[in-house]
Amino acid sequence: MSDIGREATHPDLYGELASVGPYGVEVGHALITMVEPHRGYERAYHRWYEDDHFIAGAMAMPWMYAGRRWVATRDLQLLRYPRESVVAQPVTDGCYLTVYWLTAGRYEEHMRWTVGINKRLNRDGRVFQERTHVFTAFQDHEATVYRDGAEGPRDFHALDHPYAGLVLEVIDAESLEQRAQLLEWLVSRHLPKRLDGSPAAMVTIFRPTPLPGDRMTYVKQVEGVDTRLTLLWFLETDPRECWEQYFTDLEEPPMGRVELLAPFIPTVPGTDKYVDQLR
Repeated sequence: MSDIGREATHPDLYGELASVGPYGVEVGHALITMVEPHRGYERAYHRWYEDDHFIAGAMAMPWMYAGRRWVATRDLQLLRYPRESVVAQPVTDGCYLTVYWLTAGRYEEHMRWTVGINKRLNRDGRVFQERTHVFTAFQDHEATVYRDGAEGPRDFHALDHPYAGLVLEVIDAESLEQRAQLLEWLVSRHLPKRLDGSPAAMVTIFRPTPLPGDRMTYVKQVEGVDTRLTLLWFLETDPRECWEQYFTDLEEPPMGRVELLAPFIPTVPGTDKYVDQLR
């Protein structure tokens, strides 16, 4: 099979790039993208994303080493709060969530590639337009808090381990300084207490980074770059089984406001499971 479009002028470029720069296994950055397919296009969106975009528009790219898709059926959407969320309007918008891990120190290289490949996909008619990006941002990893200390999967395993659920939490502080205080409060006080005895094995914490100016026009610029923290709670049980006990009475941060708390379950790759339960 011939390599269509293979770089004829720089045949050794990939080998040269692989020989330099960071290549550790830790979670350095994430792409977190919550999307709402337009009504009537739910299955078409799901099949496009899973059969094409998840691979060609993400996992095939350099320095993106793990990814997983999650879904919020209608009953899960109705558990979300606060109702007046600045993240999702209405708060039920964004029934699909995809999370990817990127190698630490490779954000800029990855961004150059992803902008280029998405322009190419768009030019080739491989971008599904009947969707809205509700919450899409590349984010830098700040911390991970574990329930069981050194035992169990690490954060770099989280998207491959068969967790039964994921909760997306978005918190906004008033300022850059208060965000630093919020992070300290979460890591040293709040999360260790909340995780103890809970069905959540870990919580990863990220801060959003601005998208490049040459991003695709259908993706809006990231909000809250200086004030926002994004938390991912990885659950060992279905969120419906533990929502009332563990997620309806979360302590409001002393230096911020919870703008979204949204539960998801994993999709089943290669199937249309849950597509008929979104509305």
